[in-house]
Amino acid sequence: MKNIQSIKQRFGIIGQSASLDQALGIAMRVANTDLSVLIRGESGVGKEVFSKIIHSLSSRKHEGLIAINCGAIPEGTINSELFGHEKGAFTGATSDRKGYFETYNGGTIFLDEIGEMPLETQAYLLRVLESGEFIRVGASKGTRTDVRIIAATNVDLEKKIQEGKFRQDLYYRLQTVQIQVPALKERPEDIYMLFRKFTLDFAEKYRSSPIQLDEKARLVLENYSWPGNIRELKNVAEQLSVMVEDRLITAEHFIELVPNILNRNLPSIATNNGNSDNFQEREILYKLLFEMRNDMSEVREDLNDVKSLILGIIDTNELRVPDINQLNQLQASKMPVKRPSYNFENPVSNIPYSNHSKHDDELQRFDNNRPIILNQVSDEDTFQNTEIVEESLSLADMEKDMIRKALKKHQGRRKDAASDLEISERTLYRKIKQYGLQ
Repeated sequence: MKNIQSIKQRFGIIGQSASLDQALGIAMRVANTDLSVLIRGESGVGKEVFSKIIHSLSSRKHEGLIAINCGAIPEGTINSELFGHEKGAFTGATSDRKGYFETYNGGTIFLDEIGEMPLETQAYLLRVLESGEFIRVGASKGTRTDVRIIAATNVDLEKKIQEGKFRQDLYYRLQTVQIQVPALKERPEDIYMLFRKFTLDFAEKYRSSPIQLDEKARLVLENYSWPGNIRELKNVAEQLSVMVEDRLITAEHFIELVPNILNRNLPSIATNNGNSDNFQEREILYKLLFEMRNDMSEVREDLNDVKSLILGIIDTNELRVPDINQLNQLQASKMPVKRPSYNFENPVSNIPYSNHSKHDDELQRFDNNRPIILNQVSDEDTFQNTEIVEESLSLADMEKDMIRKALKKHQGRRKDAASDLEISERTLYRKIKQYGLQ
């Protein structure tokens, strides 16, 4: 754990979620080997940072590290960029050129968006992984290289394989070790920490006061789904820092400047209306939640007032409150206590003579501590312990309850439940495990 914290400080990683620590732990353990690593995660989660961690902790740290976006290089030139070419190999090849696999021999190559690599280039890469050898474009003999491959993707490679757009043998070669970087919506406890980091960095850079969030604004921030992940969160933090004159950000500022901010990571009722109606429905739900919480606060205050009033009446009139435990013991001994016909002047007369010696002491104690009865109580009434249970306004509890209802509605069919909740099956499985709804 101590090593993970030092890595976070060294590379500026913010977060305390278990899924993030697990991914960092795998990166640290595999760093000092030459195994190929496949980093998976949504766009904007920081996959390139993991490649830097692996390289800096490896024996190759004194050699070079280069990050290559496979989706940004044109298909006609990617082979030349990666593996080099010979003079005259194609039009414009006026001299020999080394590729990245030759230039960074002994180092690490990070292939981002590996799923966008052309099939022809995939065959070249597979040969490098199998034999450590490649052939320049236009060359007749191979060249050896010793590089470590770290690949990353934000797409479903298994689906690409089924569509014939990615080689299955290359997939198995790349995923010797696999690291799953969690999306921001899967680590909501880290969202506010990251937001504060971005706003403080912005304020320090431009010498201004950092913005603050009120309670409602923070609730909106932490329950937004963040499809753009950390990159989107940083953009929103900087946008608010510039556009809002008041340094205290409210939920209304969020709704005004970031219209999609109410698309929270919560199950919701399906609707056939357009996006405008869906947005209005979410906004109404958001307002209703806070109104309910305010109402509950007022109810608690009223209950406290009633409690104070009753205690005041008892103190002023020197009333004695019944001892519930004592009454329960008397009932357990089957004493025939009759109300309201009980003879308080001579309580012993209410018991058969044969039982007087057995209950004399108990009846005497009960008579001495007899409460003042304000209203007559029927024979069926009994004293019971009561507890005021407040309705939970926790978003997590609401989410758990909606998932439970959806599963019950569809008789445990998770696919139908996920469709009804408008979330993916993968998210539903994770939520079921998180809330212990097995």
